[in-house]
Amino acid sequence: MKLLVSVVDKAEALEAAKGGAHIVDVKNPEEGALGANFPWIIRQVRKSILSQVEVSATLGDLPYLPGTASLAALGAAASGANYVKAGLYGVKTVEEAVKLLTGVRKALEGLKPKVQTIAAGYADYETWGCLSPWKLPLAAYKAEVDGLMVDVKRKNLQNLFDHVHLGELKLFVQEAHTYGLKVALAGGLTAENLEALRDTSVDIVGVRRSVLSAAGRVDREKVSRMLEATSFPER
Repeated sequence: MKLLVSVVDKAEALEAAKGGAHIVDVKNPEEGALGANFPWIIRQVRKSILSQVEVSATLGDLPYLPGTASLAALGAAASGANYVKAGLYGVKTVEEAVKLLTGVRKALEGLKPKVQTIAAGYADYETWGCLSPWKLPLAAYKAEVDGLMVDVKRKNLQNLFDHVHLGELKLFVQEAHTYGLKVALAGGLTAENLEALRDTSVDIVGVRRSVLSAAGRVDREKVSRMLEATSFPER
């Protein structure tokens, strides 16, 4: 199980990497739960951290515009991302998800090193009228992408477990793994939540709120304690 830490700039990326994060995830919370940051920020992050630390980039809480999504994916990849996460905010059906994700995947074909496509859904999907994340495994498989993530769009004081039980997550991860997909879970997760998620065999867990300092910035000591609390392997 890898630890992903979401960051907003180079300074936070360095803190996350020095704290031991396996994946540094570049996002812009001002534009939403999976808000996209600027290409130059992704480039700065990639250049600033150790090569063994992977970089992911969010493409935004996307409308159903496959062409727009594919161009955004290529931009993120060209800026240095190892993973691109497509937030399926405006997607209503499995068929729409497949079309959008296929566009993203095709935009990244042939790039070396390979850039992986991650389909991202929202555990609080009913509030927003978007596609249920529990339909993502089939959609991701049909689109031939690499993995999927379940996050929470409106976090506030809520987290993933306010919307789904551990047993449901176990079944979800098992289903996705039968399709050969990587699975990431995020959404206000705490160290205690991460301990529980170890039993699900999830591949990646994502955090931000739980590793912020009092000033609201990613803190390397909190990242390190998160790793220690959950007994993650070192990079």
